[in-house]
Amino acid sequence: MKTLYTASAIAHGGRAGKVESSDGVLELDLSVPKEMGGDGGTGTNPEQLFAAGYAACFESALRLVAGNQEKDLGDASITANVGLSRDSSGNFGLAVELVGRTPNLPREEAEALMAEAHQVCPYSRATRGNVDVGLTVED
Repeated sequence: MKTLYTASAIAHGGRAGKVESSDGVLELDLSVPKEMGGDGGTGTNPEQLFAAGYAACFESALRLVAGNQEKDLGDASITANVGLSRDSSGNFGLAVELVGRTPNLPREEAEALMAEAHQVCPYSRATRGNVDVGLTVED
């Protein structure tokens, strides 16, 4: 594969530190959620950042496959719910639920488009076999 773009970010201080992109566009404080024993501060966290990236990438893939089939998504959106869990051995893992809202399409068409987008989305391809990803169409 030919690399089209490379993003670079640096983290300082882990989950309770800061993260910034190499070009300075992204500069965020990080906080540990209360559910994970943190202070629940005003910063973001790695799971929110992953959810934002996956949602944007997946919606782009959905629009690509819909466009290829000449289907109008209109004001569609994708919500990515990213869960961090721990198994009985103490190992951490992720699970993702992608929720599509496609008001211009019947449920069956939306489900088929989401399944196809899941095959082409780079985030879906990268996580396949490593992260449980569920696809849901919401009315």
